[in-house]
Amino acid sequence: MKVIYKITYPNGKIYIGKDLTNSINYFGSADSKIIEKDFTREQRHSFTITKEILWESEIASDKEVSQKEVEYIKSHKSNDPAIGYNLWPKTKNPKA
Repeated sequence: MKVIYKITYPNGKIYIGKDLTNSINYFGSADSKIIEKDFTREQRHSFTITKEILWESEIASDKEVSQKEVEYIKSHKSNDPAIGYNLWPKTKNPKA
């Protein structure tokens, strides 16, 4: 099963990614250095995130999954630094 997922962090910001194997233990490749700037040392002691499957397919090609990922990033605006942690595709007018 191939999936598109949304990770929600305690500050409400999101990251959208794809997983071509639907691993329960995969939480994406968001840039840790960017995320850690949003949390104090103390806040990082107990940290809960939510992973939500937005879309899944048993038959989609890897290319189709990649296209779906971009669709979801754009529709959720997770590439806007005020909203999320996706660095790609670049947003044209970030609200940073």
